[in-house]
Amino acid sequence: MRESRSGWIGIQRSMLGPFHPGEIEAQACAGGGPGGAGIRDFLVEQQRAFFRALPCLFVGSTARGWPWATLLAGPPGFVDTPDERTLSVRAPLDPADPAQQAIEPGSAAAALGIDLATRRRNRANGFVSAAGPGGFTLDVRQGFGNCPQYIHPRLFRPLPGGWQAPEELGGLDGEAREAIGSADTFFVASVARTGDPRGGADISHRGGWPGFVRVEGDTLVVPDFRGNRYFNTLGNLVSNPRAALLFVDFERGGLLHLQGSTEIVWEGPMEDEVEGVERVWRVRVEGGFRKRAAAQPRKSR
Repeated sequence: MRESRSGWIGIQRSMLGPFHPGEIEAQACAGGGPGGAGIRDFLVEQQRAFFRALPCLFVGSTARGWPWATLLAGPPGFVDTPDERTLSVRAPLDPADPAQQAIEPGSAAAALGIDLATRRRNRANGFVSAAGPGGFTLDVRQGFGNCPQYIHPRLFRPLPGGWQAPEELGGLDGEAREAIGSADTFFVASVARTGDPRGGADISHRGGWPGFVRVEGDTLVVPDFRGNRYFNTLGNLVSNPRAALLFVDFERGGLLHLQGSTEIVWEGPMEDEVEGVERVWRVRVEGGFRKRAAAQPRKSR
Protein backbone atom coordinates (compact mmCIF):
# COMPACT_ATOMS: atom_id res chain seq x y z
CA MET A 1 0.00 0.00 0.00
CA ARG A 2 2.79 2.42 0.86
CA GLU A 3 4.60 1.86 -2.41
CA SER A 4 1.39 2.25 -4.39
CA ARG A 5 0.46 5.51 -2.67
CA SER A 6 3.97 6.93 -3.00
CA GLY A 7 4.05 6.04 -6.69
CA TRP A 8 0.73 7.78 -7.30
CA ILE A 9 1.85 10.89 -5.42
CA GLY A 10 5.07 10.89 -7.41
CA ILE A 11 3.10 10.89 -10.68
CA GLN A 12 0.91 13.74 -9.43
CA ARG A 13 3.89 15.83 -8.40
CA SER A 14 5.68 15.29 -11.68
CA MET A 15 2.62 16.73 -13.44
CA LEU A 16 1.39 19.34 -11.01
CA GLY A 17 4.00 19.86 -8.29
CA PRO A 18 3.25 19.67 -4.55
CA PHE A 19 0.65 22.48 -4.54
CA HIS A 20 -3.10 22.21 -4.94
CA PRO A 21 -5.06 24.64 -7.21
CA GLY A 22 -5.85 27.05 -4.37
CA GLU A 23 -2.16 27.44 -3.51
CA ILE A 24 -1.25 27.92 -7.17
CA GLU A 25 -3.94 30.60 -7.48
CA ALA A 26 -2.69 32.35 -4.33
CA GLN A 27 0.88 32.30 -5.64
CA ALA A 28 -0.30 33.84 -8.90
CA CYS A 29 -2.22 36.56 -7.04
CA ALA A 30 0.94 37.35 -5.07
CA GLY A 31 3.14 37.51 -8.16
CA GLY A 32 4.62 34.01 -8.18
CA GLY A 33 5.67 31.16 -5.92
CA PRO A 34 8.53 28.70 -5.47
CA GLY A 35 8.97 25.35 -7.10
CA GLY A 36 8.10 23.49 -3.94
CA ALA A 37 11.61 22.23 -3.13
CA GLY A 38 11.75 20.83 0.38
CA ILE A 39 8.15 19.54 0.42
CA ARG A 40 8.27 15.74 0.58
CA ASP A 41 5.66 13.05 1.09
CA PHE A 42 7.55 11.78 4.14
CA LEU A 43 9.55 13.02 7.14
CA VAL A 44 13.34 13.03 6.92
CA GLU A 45 15.27 11.73 9.93
CA GLN A 46 16.07 15.23 11.19
CA GLN A 47 12.37 16.09 11.22
CA ARG A 48 11.50 12.82 12.96
CA ALA A 49 14.02 13.54 15.73
CA PHE A 50 12.66 17.09 16.04
CA PHE A 51 9.06 15.93 16.58
CA ARG A 52 10.14 13.32 19.16
CA ALA A 53 11.82 16.04 21.28
CA LEU A 54 8.82 18.39 21.46
CA PRO A 55 6.85 19.18 24.65
CA CYS A 56 3.84 20.46 22.68
CA LEU A 57 2.18 20.13 19.27
CA PHE A 58 -0.32 22.32 17.44
CA VAL A 59 -2.90 20.35 15.49
CA GLY A 60 -5.32 21.41 12.76
CA SER A 61 -8.23 19.22 11.69
CA THR A 62 -11.54 19.41 9.88
CA ALA A 63 -15.04 18.32 10.91
CA ARG A 64 -18.60 19.51 10.45
CA GLY A 65 -17.61 21.72 7.55
CA TRP A 66 -15.03 23.75 9.52
CA PRO A 67 -11.31 23.67 10.29
CA TRP A 68 -10.35 23.37 13.96
CA ALA A 69 -7.12 24.16 15.84
CA THR A 70 -5.85 22.83 19.16
CA LEU A 71 -2.78 22.45 21.35
CA LEU A 72 -1.60 19.12 22.77
CA ALA A 73 1.24 18.72 25.25
CA GLY A 74 3.21 16.07 27.05
CA PRO A 75 6.72 14.99 28.04
CA PRO A 76 9.22 14.76 25.16
CA GLY A 77 8.47 11.55 23.30
CA PHE A 78 4.68 11.97 23.45
CA VAL A 79 5.02 12.56 19.68
CA ASP A 80 6.67 9.61 17.96
CA THR A 81 7.52 8.73 14.36
CA PRO A 82 7.52 4.92 14.00
CA ASP A 83 8.44 5.36 10.35
CA GLU A 84 8.99 8.19 7.89
CA ARG A 85 5.31 8.44 6.93
CA THR A 86 3.69 8.10 10.35
CA LEU A 87 3.29 10.58 13.20
CA SER A 88 1.94 9.07 16.42
CA VAL A 89 0.64 11.40 19.15
CA ARG A 90 0.03 10.00 22.64
CA ALA A 91 -1.97 12.70 24.41
CA PRO A 92 -5.46 12.51 25.91
CA LEU A 93 -8.13 14.06 23.69
CA ASP A 94 -10.61 16.08 25.74
CA PRO A 95 -14.16 14.80 25.02
CA ALA A 96 -15.54 18.26 25.89
CA ASP A 97 -13.26 20.07 23.43
CA PRO A 98 -14.83 20.27 19.94
CA ALA A 99 -11.43 20.98 18.33
CA GLN A 100 -9.90 17.82 19.78
CA GLN A 101 -12.96 15.73 18.99
CA ALA A 102 -12.61 16.88 15.36
CA ILE A 103 -9.52 14.64 15.14
CA GLU A 104 -11.35 11.67 13.64
CA PRO A 105 -10.20 8.64 11.60
CA GLY A 106 -10.27 9.40 7.89
CA SER A 107 -10.29 13.18 8.31
CA ALA A 108 -7.65 15.58 7.03
CA ALA A 109 -5.31 16.84 9.75
CA ALA A 110 -2.04 18.70 10.18
CA ALA A 111 0.65 18.95 12.84
CA LEU A 112 2.87 21.94 13.51
CA GLY A 113 5.86 21.42 15.76
CA ILE A 114 7.66 24.50 17.11
CA ASP A 115 10.61 24.59 19.46
CA LEU A 116 9.80 27.98 20.94
CA ALA A 117 13.24 28.28 22.54
CA THR A 118 15.18 27.86 19.29
CA ARG A 119 12.39 28.99 16.90
CA ARG A 120 12.75 25.83 14.79
CA ARG A 121 9.55 24.52 13.26
CA ASN A 122 8.43 21.62 11.08
CA ARG A 123 5.07 20.67 9.63
CA ALA A 124 3.39 17.38 8.77
CA ASN A 125 0.11 17.33 6.83
CA GLY A 126 -1.96 14.25 6.03
CA PHE A 127 -4.90 12.18 7.18
CA VAL A 128 -5.86 10.61 10.51
CA SER A 129 -5.50 6.85 10.26
CA ALA A 130 -6.51 6.14 13.88
CA ALA A 131 -7.82 8.15 16.83
CA GLY A 132 -9.12 7.49 20.32
CA PRO A 133 -9.21 8.93 23.84
CA GLY A 134 -5.44 8.48 24.19
CA GLY A 135 -4.34 10.22 21.01
CA PHE A 136 -4.16 9.76 17.25
CA THR A 137 -1.98 8.66 14.34
CA LEU A 138 -1.31 10.84 11.29
CA ASP A 139 -0.62 9.31 7.88
CA VAL A 140 1.85 11.90 6.56
CA ARG A 141 1.35 13.15 3.00
CA GLN A 142 3.53 16.27 3.25
CA GLY A 143 6.52 17.01 5.47
CA PHE A 144 8.50 20.25 5.37
CA GLY A 145 10.25 22.85 7.48
CA ASN A 146 9.69 26.58 7.83
CA CYS A 147 12.01 29.49 8.54
CA PRO A 148 12.06 30.99 12.08
CA GLN A 149 10.70 34.40 11.04
CA TYR A 150 8.20 36.07 13.38
CA ILE A 151 8.50 33.38 16.09
CA HIS A 152 8.99 34.96 19.53
CA PRO A 153 11.45 32.92 21.64
CA ARG A 154 9.86 31.29 24.69
CA LEU A 155 10.63 28.43 27.03
CA PHE A 156 7.71 26.04 27.08
CA ARG A 157 7.12 23.48 29.81
CA PRO A 158 4.08 21.27 30.46
CA LEU A 159 2.50 21.55 33.88
CA PRO A 160 0.16 18.95 35.40
CA GLY A 161 -3.53 19.74 35.67
CA GLY A 162 -6.78 19.46 33.78
CA TRP A 163 -8.64 21.80 31.48
CA GLN A 164 -11.85 23.42 32.55
CA ALA A 165 -14.95 22.93 30.39
CA PRO A 166 -14.94 25.08 27.23
CA GLU A 167 -16.99 28.30 27.32
CA GLU A 168 -18.89 28.74 24.06
CA LEU A 169 -18.67 32.13 22.35
CA GLY A 170 -21.14 33.51 19.81
CA GLY A 171 -18.74 36.32 18.93
CA LEU A 172 -16.01 38.42 20.51
CA ASP A 173 -16.59 39.47 24.11
CA GLY A 174 -14.46 41.94 26.04
CA GLU A 175 -12.09 39.28 27.34
CA ALA A 176 -11.52 37.90 23.83
CA ARG A 177 -10.82 41.38 22.47
CA GLU A 178 -8.31 42.01 25.23
CA ALA A 179 -6.56 38.69 24.55
CA ILE A 180 -6.28 39.40 20.82
CA GLY A 181 -5.18 42.98 21.44
CA SER A 182 -2.19 41.86 23.50
CA ALA A 183 -1.22 38.75 21.48
CA ASP A 184 2.02 38.62 19.51
CA THR A 185 1.29 35.10 18.20
CA PHE A 186 -1.58 32.98 16.98
CA PHE A 187 -2.08 29.77 15.00
CA VAL A 188 -4.39 29.35 12.02
CA ALA A 189 -5.96 26.12 10.73
CA SER A 190 -7.40 25.89 7.23
CA VAL A 191 -8.54 23.17 4.84
CA ALA A 192 -8.54 22.94 1.05
CA ARG A 193 -11.35 21.77 -1.21
CA THR A 194 -12.68 18.35 -0.34
CA GLY A 195 -11.64 15.70 -2.83
CA ASP A 196 -8.40 17.38 -3.97
CA PRO A 197 -5.74 14.66 -3.53
CA ARG A 198 -3.07 17.28 -2.78
CA GLY A 199 -5.32 19.36 -0.54
CA GLY A 200 -6.24 18.85 3.07
CA ALA A 201 -5.76 20.47 6.43
CA ASP A 202 -2.94 22.81 7.39
CA ILE A 203 -1.97 24.66 10.55
CA SER A 204 0.57 27.45 10.60
CA HIS A 205 2.04 30.09 12.91
CA ARG A 206 1.54 33.85 12.66
CA GLY A 207 3.55 36.33 14.71
CA GLY A 208 4.18 40.05 14.94
CA TRP A 209 4.25 42.89 17.43
CA PRO A 210 1.81 42.75 20.40
CA GLY A 211 -1.60 43.65 19.04
CA PHE A 212 -0.60 43.06 15.40
CA VAL A 213 -4.08 41.57 14.83
CA ARG A 214 -6.53 44.47 14.78
CA VAL A 215 -10.11 44.04 16.00
CA GLU A 216 -12.86 45.87 14.11
CA GLY A 217 -16.20 44.87 15.58
CA ASP A 218 -16.40 41.11 15.08
CA THR A 219 -13.79 41.20 12.29
CA LEU A 220 -10.08 40.54 12.73
CA VAL A 221 -7.62 42.24 10.37
CA VAL A 222 -4.40 40.24 9.99
CA PRO A 223 -1.25 41.60 8.30
CA ASP A 224 0.41 39.04 6.05
CA PHE A 225 4.19 39.23 6.10
CA ARG A 226 6.80 38.24 3.55
CA GLY A 227 7.43 34.49 3.82
CA ASN A 228 8.41 31.35 1.88
CA ARG A 229 5.75 32.01 -0.80
CA TYR A 230 4.28 28.52 -0.49
CA PHE A 231 1.00 30.18 0.55
CA ASN A 232 -0.27 27.04 2.29
CA THR A 233 -2.66 29.03 4.47
CA LEU A 234 -3.81 31.61 1.94
CA GLY A 235 -4.02 28.92 -0.74
CA ASN A 236 -6.38 26.94 1.45
CA LEU A 237 -8.40 30.11 2.13
CA VAL A 238 -8.66 30.78 -1.62
CA SER A 239 -10.01 27.25 -1.97
CA ASN A 240 -12.20 27.36 1.15
CA PRO A 241 -12.53 30.71 2.98
CA ARG A 242 -13.23 29.23 6.43
CA ALA A 243 -10.50 29.44 9.10
CA ALA A 244 -9.91 28.57 12.75
CA LEU A 245 -7.65 30.82 14.84
CA LEU A 246 -6.05 29.72 18.11
CA PHE A 247 -4.69 32.32 20.55
CA VAL A 248 -2.60 31.00 23.44
CA ASP A 249 -2.28 33.01 26.65
CA PHE A 250 1.35 32.21 27.51
CA GLU A 251 1.25 34.29 30.70
CA ARG A 252 -1.87 33.07 32.50
CA GLY A 253 -2.74 29.89 30.63
CA GLY A 254 -5.78 29.36 28.49
CA LEU A 255 -6.82 29.06 24.87
CA LEU A 256 -9.10 31.16 22.68
CA HIS A 257 -10.45 29.31 19.63
CA LEU A 258 -12.28 31.32 16.95
CA GLN A 259 -13.86 30.34 13.63
CA GLY A 260 -14.91 32.60 10.81
CA SER A 261 -15.08 33.38 7.11
CA THR A 262 -12.11 35.10 5.50
CA GLU A 263 -11.37 37.65 2.80
CA ILE A 264 -7.90 38.28 1.33
CA VAL A 265 -6.93 41.79 0.19
CA TRP A 266 -4.23 41.11 -2.39
CA GLU A 267 -3.63 44.64 -3.64
CA GLY A 268 -4.14 48.26 -2.64
CA PRO A 269 -2.63 50.51 0.00
CA MET A 270 -1.82 48.72 3.23
CA GLU A 271 -3.55 50.17 6.25
CA ASP A 272 -0.32 49.91 8.27
CA GLU A 273 2.91 50.85 6.53
CA VAL A 274 5.05 48.23 8.26
CA GLU A 275 8.11 46.65 6.72
CA GLY A 276 7.44 43.14 5.46
CA VAL A 277 3.63 43.46 5.31
CA GLU A 278 2.58 42.54 1.78
CA ARG A 279 -1.19 42.18 2.12
CA VAL A 280 -3.91 41.74 4.73
CA TRP A 281 -6.65 39.22 5.30
CA ARG A 282 -9.80 39.57 7.34
CA VAL A 283 -11.71 37.06 9.45
CA ARG A 284 -15.36 37.68 10.27
CA VAL A 285 -15.74 35.79 13.55
CA GLU A 286 -18.83 33.59 13.63
CA GLY A 287 -18.20 31.65 16.83
CA GLY A 288 -15.68 29.94 19.03
CA PHE A 289 -14.88 28.94 22.57
CA ARG A 290 -12.56 29.77 25.44
CA LYS A 291 -10.73 27.13 27.43
CA ARG A 292 -9.21 27.80 30.83
CA ALA A 293 -6.98 25.52 32.89
CA ALA A 294 -6.08 24.96 36.51
CA ALA A 295 -2.55 24.35 35.24
CA GLN A 296 -1.28 23.94 31.72
CA PRO A 297 1.71 24.59 29.44
CA ARG A 298 2.81 28.19 29.82
CA LYS A 299 5.83 30.45 29.41
CA SER A 300 8.73 29.79 31.76
CA ARG A 301 10.91 32.78 32.65
